[in-house]
Amino acid sequence: MTRPLPAGMAPGDGLTPIHQSVVHAVPGIIRRPRSTFQSVVSYPRWGVLLLVTTMVSAGAGLALMETSVGRQALVDQWERTAVAFGQEVDDQAYARLETLSQSSAVGYALLSALISGPVLAVAIAALLKVALRGEATFTQAMAVATHAGVILMVRQVITAPVSYVRESTSSATSLGSWFSILDEASPVARFLGALDVFVIWWAIVLAVGVGVLYRRPARTVAAKFVGLYVALALLLAIAMAVTGGSA
Repeated sequence: MTRPLPAGMAPGDGLTPIHQSVVHAVPGIIRRPRSTFQSVVSYPRWGVLLLVTTMVSAGAGLALMETSVGRQALVDQWERTAVAFGQEVDDQAYARLETLSQSSAVGYALLSALISGPVLAVAIAALLKVALRGEATFTQAMAVATHAGVILMVRQVITAPVSYVRESTSSATSLGSWFSILDEASPVARFLGALDVFVIWWAIVLAVGVGVLYRRPARTVAAKFVGLYVALALLLAIAMAVTGGSA
């Protein structure tokens, strides 16, 4: 039985189907996620896109960490995190963080790109196979997870220059940045600071892909994904409050 050709590809064409093109996948996920995922599920391809999104994310992170502003912002982030969990950072500890940033900033950027790219995609695909099962293949689940990851790539591309301008790696796209009047050490501020607009967008886009793949209502799946993310942010805020961090 001959499989029907996708829209945009005529019989005999030797070109890659339009929906498999990285150039079309990125705007497709942003503007038309459902129709894009329908094509992705029918013709699952993820290798090239995953490579591109990982390299772009890594490039944006490396560009930031190659600057003195980016490395200093990373030190300040480590300090804030340590203090938030109740750990004291004296002058010697701060000096060690500065030394670490000089030697590990590039590795930090690469590791972040790998975690938010291939590692996350494989983990999500495996979880989908285990939790939802069904007739979907691992390749289809990987394709859905990889295409949803376009949103995280866009986040990295946007936040890298913003972090340089603000001289801070604290996310300008978090809900906490919208409520600057709150005390940064308050549980509410930390809870909102743990919620990133782009991550919420990514969860919704991923839910659309999962809905298409497993023929489930996207709204229901999105509510579960976003709800899980909010619950994790709440647990993080509670952990910080329990440890007694003051900054």
